[in-house]
Amino acid sequence: MDATIGVTVGDSLDRLEATIDGFDFVEFAIGEGAEPDEVDDERLASILAEAGADLCVHLPFKQDVATHVPEINAGIRDYLGRLLEWAGGVGAEKAVLHGTARNPHDTDLRPIFADQLAAVDAAAADAGVELVVENVGHQARGFPLSVLGDLARETGTAVCFDVGHAYMEDGDDGVDRFCSGYGDLVSHLHVHDVRSRGDTHLPIGAGEVDYGVVSEHFGGFDGTVAVEVFTDDVDMLRDSARRAGTALDAER
Repeated sequence: MDATIGVTVGDSLDRLEATIDGFDFVEFAIGEGAEPDEVDDERLASILAEAGADLCVHLPFKQDVATHVPEINAGIRDYLGRLLEWAGGVGAEKAVLHGTARNPHDTDLRPIFADQLAAVDAAAADAGVELVVENVGHQARGFPLSVLGDLARETGTAVCFDVGHAYMEDGDDGVDRFCSGYGDLVSHLHVHDVRSRGDTHLPIGAGEVDYGVVSEHFGGFDGTVAVEVFTDDVDMLRDSARRAGTALDAER
């Protein structure tokens, strides 16, 4: 079975409508601090139906998953649970969660994160949505690649592997090591290109990522693949989708 290729659209229904054509799904982001009733569900459903496309969602980007304060952790679980209930109600298949903590280098926070992640994963399952935890170890509050992989395996949580984020954290070698150790956990990919000087979310082929490494591990991948290129140029988005499809269809 071939991979299903979609496009990320941020939290804009206008961008969703302008870029959805030709993609199998869209990944719609829930804005930071947003409440489900702020989304026009009818318009969202209409756009998806007209395009014949499926839906994934991205949970708020800046929301830490774990802190040392139990009351804050409970609030995080409640908030994400409410968003996941909405996501299930609008037919989302997957929900992406950044793997973050108030201080990811504090080892005492790791078991707390594991408990939080397991609870959010259970809430997603109750809502009929697959939770996928994303690597953001290049950011100040993101767990390093291997730590995130260990925590995902410990909790039985699927992974959203962001190729560009992994490259920014540890180069092509980091991409290779993570895929070698945790590739079986990956059900969702974020694909884009980056440059080590700090440019991110570029069209595939415009940066430094060796997508041959991705091909070695994910040739024949039958999960979901979101093109996360920060442009509204539909031709560029489709070209990145074509390049990703070529890489993922390669023989293992």
